[in-house]
Amino acid sequence: MATGIRDRVVILGMGCSRFGERWDADAERLMVEAFGEARADAGIDASEIDGAWFSTSQEETSVGKSSVPMATALRLGYIPVSRVENQCASGTEAFRAAVYAVASGACDIALALGSEKLKDTGYGGLPQRTRGRVNDLYWANVSTPGLFAQLAAAYRAKHRVPAADLKRAMAHISVKSHDNGALNPKAHLRRRITMDAVLEAPIVAEPLGLYDCCGVSDGAAAAIVTTPEIARARGRRDLVSVKALQLSVSNGLEAQHQSWDGSYFMTTRHAARRAYAEAGIANPREQLSLIEVHDCFSITELVTLEDLGISPEGGAVADVLDGFYDADGTVPCQIDGGLKCFGHPIGASGLRMLYELYLQMTERAGERQMAREPRFGLTHNLGGAPHANVCSITILGRQAG
Repeated sequence: MATGIRDRVVILGMGCSRFGERWDADAERLMVEAFGEARADAGIDASEIDGAWFSTSQEETSVGKSSVPMATALRLGYIPVSRVENQCASGTEAFRAAVYAVASGACDIALALGSEKLKDTGYGGLPQRTRGRVNDLYWANVSTPGLFAQLAAAYRAKHRVPAADLKRAMAHISVKSHDNGALNPKAHLRRRITMDAVLEAPIVAEPLGLYDCCGVSDGAAAAIVTTPEIARARGRRDLVSVKALQLSVSNGLEAQHQSWDGSYFMTTRHAARRAYAEAGIANPREQLSLIEVHDCFSITELVTLEDLGISPEGGAVADVLDGFYDADGTVPCQIDGGLKCFGHPIGASGLRMLYELYLQMTERAGERQMAREPRFGLTHNLGGAPHANVCSITILGRQAG
């Protein structure tokens, strides 16, 4: 019977580029920036890496369809290098592959790196693959803000939340994340905002306003993983260990059956349940120290807080407004600023989330460092639309040397 990979793999080093409108760097330069920090942190030479996984989603705008650009940019040895893609969970997918390779014994040391270069297209949102082709009308009447606005409407109706209360909770989420991002030198957006600015901002798709939506950005992040035994042999102590890693993919039920009411993410609930069992977490509200969730929109973060079983169903609005998820709250959420302040270079986002957990657990988060020592941290990636998506959840924790 499968028991999972709990404590079989630890992070040896991590790195993250500065996110933003990186006109100064191409995708390969961003890879080098993230990998250089990760390699130095791990204290290894590139020749010691046995296998690598590279994540990018919008390959047409970045590096093409193969894994060769990363192997070339990093001058890796003639080792296996694979490109992976799983929508907005692509970065965590690369991490999952590297972790499983080490856990299985296929690699002693493995690399996961994600990079995305989106700003150079000049397109305001995520570049559309069909733009300029004969099938431009494939999603003619669909927009991502529109889809997630429907999530907000369904949540509001199901839980009978007054529109003004939901709007204030969403605004608090955005203000909280910008407060955190202002302290992060690698974030794209580092300016604090006010509740009034959020509430009075132009509407993008009711009830989502301008400040309820994350931005588009360039960036890269990397992780180098190994076994606890190899890490200790290299003199590492107080290891950051992979406690759980679970993936859930929609099977069509949400879009094709009336049993789903559109107010939550089925994949998140399935992935979270399995991840908690793998990590040995019985009460996430009490045991999790911090979380990084896929806040592509403020409503996504709010709904996810319930799907993860931290807030009770219908209770996230009250928890958010009470400051439960603030940087000085019980379970800080997006303590680095989240997608809201980093933007969303798709292939890098999942690894960027893990990078923040790693910094917090190694007490290297600078001004953002939590006052209390974190025990368990969770990252959550969501790719696709509410009715058809993939969800990846990773839980990290401390492992004594």
